[in-house]
Amino acid sequence: MTGSILDAVDIHKSYGSGTSRFDALKGVSLAVKEGESVAIVGKSGSGKSTLMHILALLDEPDQGAITIEGADASGMRARDMNRLRNQDFGFVFQQFFLIPNASVLENVILPLKIAGVSARERNERGMAALRALELDDKAKNKATNLSGGQKQRAVIARALVNNPKVIFADEPTGNLDTATGQVVEDILFDLNREKGITLIIVTHDTDLAARCDRQIFLRDGLEVSA
Repeated sequence: MTGSILDAVDIHKSYGSGTSRFDALKGVSLAVKEGESVAIVGKSGSGKSTLMHILALLDEPDQGAITIEGADASGMRARDMNRLRNQDFGFVFQQFFLIPNASVLENVILPLKIAGVSARERNERGMAALRALELDDKAKNKATNLSGGQKQRAVIARALVNNPKVIFADEPTGNLDTATGQVVEDILFDLNREKGITLIIVTHDTDLAARCDRQIFLRDGLEVSA
């Protein structure tokens, strides 16, 4: 592991106002090293998903700073931030967010289409990602016809297609049975070890969290000891 790829300093985030105000994060700081696997652990309402969305530049903090490889996210132009999210970050969510009636390959190559990659290269890279996840035989199938485990592997293929530096995984096995969830976990940790992809996992599953290099425990918007 080398230097820090992502830093968060004194992150605060609230929703609503007055009596309906909810303080999701109350001053959380962390640094993630390149090639590290980190679990953000907590119960529902602890602030863990909010923190991941801010780290992934999908949301902005009310207070505090996010830096990506030393660059302050608050100073980034929208175009640069979109490029970073599309090319350097991969996302694996509990909800699959696949386009149901599009083919598996069409779903996987969507980030490449957004990035303006040629159709030929899109298809080549998409098929390579599907082969890596032993899903290339399903390339022409509609996403809606896949099993839960196959859908999550398709999501991982989509996350991989741009060769990301960081994969953010929010409850990646939450909708899967135990055996299928184990397969998905193994895929993610193999990518972390073999390709050096930084892995940030949000979970309430302590067994999954224990597989990571480090665990950040949140309760009521604050980091706590385990």
